[in-house]
Amino acid sequence: AAGAFSLREVLGAFQSCVSERREVLLGPYLRGWRGLVRFLQSLGAIFAFISKDALAKVQIMEGHCGGEQGQHYESLQAMVNYELDNGLVDLRRRGAHPESGCRTVLRLHRALRWLQLFLEGLRAAPPDSSTSAICTDSYNASLAAHHPWVVRKAATMAFCALPSRSAFLEIMNVGSTEEAVAMLGEALPHISEVYGITQELFAQHQLLDLP
Repeated sequence: AAGAFSLREVLGAFQSCVSERREVLLGPYLRGWRGLVRFLQSLGAIFAFISKDALAKVQIMEGHCGGEQGQHYESLQAMVNYELDNGLVDLRRRGAHPESGCRTVLRLHRALRWLQLFLEGLRAAPPDSSTSAICTDSYNASLAAHHPWVVRKAATMAFCALPSRSAFLEIMNVGSTEEAVAMLGEALPHISEVYGITQELFAQHQLLDLP
């Protein structure tokens, strides 16, 4: 995930993520995630526990998309159908398929919810708001439920060292604070749509609680 983070690139990726048939295209989805990983990495060690895991999951999915069965991984919907039809998902306990596309995307999906909530909090918050509080609230409403106590404790402590809201908006690399806020307002509905379609698909196939 080399290179500087650009919110504009993430916006472009998620804009092209949903097809006319409301399928989530995995190519743009993974490009968007590459950009989000760069955002996490730009914050340093504070988010290393999330950025490293997210990058590993992106690389697993890129392997699926570029592999021998890549034609079944063009969209999220095609991937779910292919893996379920061929018994490639560990539905009740971890087994022979710990790196299935369904399990891997589920982990990214949960992290995407946290980033969606956090970025929306940054966008809507007053200038002097506590980024630590915004991040903690977003984490508690999303990823925390899927992390053991020791990780939750370490995350909450790390959030206390977060930079100011203005510093976060500067990291977006789109210009002034006002321009960053405007672009977040443009990007977040696309991220929200991708999250919503994925949530609905995984709920339909009872995949939201994969081990």
